[in-house]
Amino acid sequence: MNSKTAGNVWRLKDADGRFLWVDSLTAGEPARLMGYPVLIAEDMPDIASGNCAIAFGDFSNGYTVAERPDLRVLRDPFSAKPHVLFYATKRVGGDVSDFAAIKVLRFSVA
Repeated sequence: MNSKTAGNVWRLKDADGRFLWVDSLTAGEPARLMGYPVLIAEDMPDIASGNCAIAFGDFSNGYTVAERPDLRVLRDPFSAKPHVLFYATKRVGGDVSDFAAIKVLRFSVA
């Protein structure tokens, strides 16, 4: 979730009046939502009708990162004289490998 969504979730309470969001008291530890660590990702959309604004799950088991071991380096001898420019590229990708491990929450705002 992004920080704007986190600001809305931060105010939610359970049936007994306890907040679902608990800030960390230890430096370096993330805040927790219902006991689970929270990661703020600003790339996630805001809460709106039809938006999937919160992703929840075990990302270490549900998402796989594929990385090629090679690094391609290209030397550019024609520009920026007397300096030499180098261009490096590396192929990295990823995809959901276990859809049962990660769920997204779709909102309906009235």
